[in-house]
Amino acid sequence: MPSSSDTYLHGHHDSVLRSHRWRTAENSAGYLLPRLAADARILDVGCGPGTITADLAGRVPDGQVTGIDAAGDVLALAKAEADRRGLANIGFGVGDVYALNFADDTFDVVHAHQVLQHLTDPVAALIEMRRVCRPGGLIAARDGDYGGMFWFPEDPGLTEWQALYRNVARAIGGEPDAGRRMLAWARQAGFETVEASASAWCYTGPVDRPWWGASWAERLTESPFGDRAVEHGLATRDDLERLAQGWRRWAASEDGWFLIPHGEILCQAQVTMPDVMCDPAAAEPPDSVVVTSSKARPRAEPTGGVARADGAEARPVQKI
Repeated sequence: MPSSSDTYLHGHHDSVLRSHRWRTAENSAGYLLPRLAADARILDVGCGPGTITADLAGRVPDGQVTGIDAAGDVLALAKAEADRRGLANIGFGVGDVYALNFADDTFDVVHAHQVLQHLTDPVAALIEMRRVCRPGGLIAARDGDYGGMFWFPEDPGLTEWQALYRNVARAIGGEPDAGRRMLAWARQAGFETVEASASAWCYTGPVDRPWWGASWAERLTESPFGDRAVEHGLATRDDLERLAQGWRRWAASEDGWFLIPHGEILCQAQVTMPDVMCDPAAAEPPDSVVVTSSKARPRAEPTGGVARADGAEARPVQKI
């Protein structure tokens, strides 16, 4: 979820939403799950179609989960997902990660999945996420790293696609290699206690391989990603079709294997807010930062017009 002032490179074409709906708390937020209490109040920033948000709500039956996204149209899908599961402790609303419409110290956990890579100022976003998290609470974020992706069999089309994606993302102000920068961004935001880790998605086999390959072939030719590439003079429509063919070749190979690494951070919200909140490169990290690395793994009533699904009044929560 970029803010209303940033551009979400992928857009919400169905080829993108199919990928987003595949995501679960288990395969996308495993680093956070052991830290959740049953009564936690959670803000999910950039919730998209809401599958992770709904999973989080299922894990905090005595708590409350609020999902926000800058794209109001996708929230209808998120609400439908929550209704399908019969969840009463969940609500959704339009929001801007740079200006969250909640009071200070509202949430126990503020979570963002695949958000920071799309922002022009990820450090400012982390600072704002810290503002709405109670002292002692957690800010949790996970982002992929396009430069670290690798695959087999080798295909020049996929190599060219990787370079193109990184160029387009940077042309609109994002950072496609966000995963490796998560710890640095957290330190620049002033967090004193950060647990940094990594995990990966792997697409292979007769089900996942053709699904993933077809998804990217379609994104290249039909989604806003292709439009941005053409608008910035980084590819032609013929180029995009040629790269889509590379994805189809990869998907057709029984040897096909594709890995996406992710960086993860768990930041404890007990730090004085820094004065510098604009330039990620200019922000000075604190002199002393406690960093705990982990091994890679597989996988007050909120204000601002985001309503609880059951209409009940939420109660304060004192632990994560």
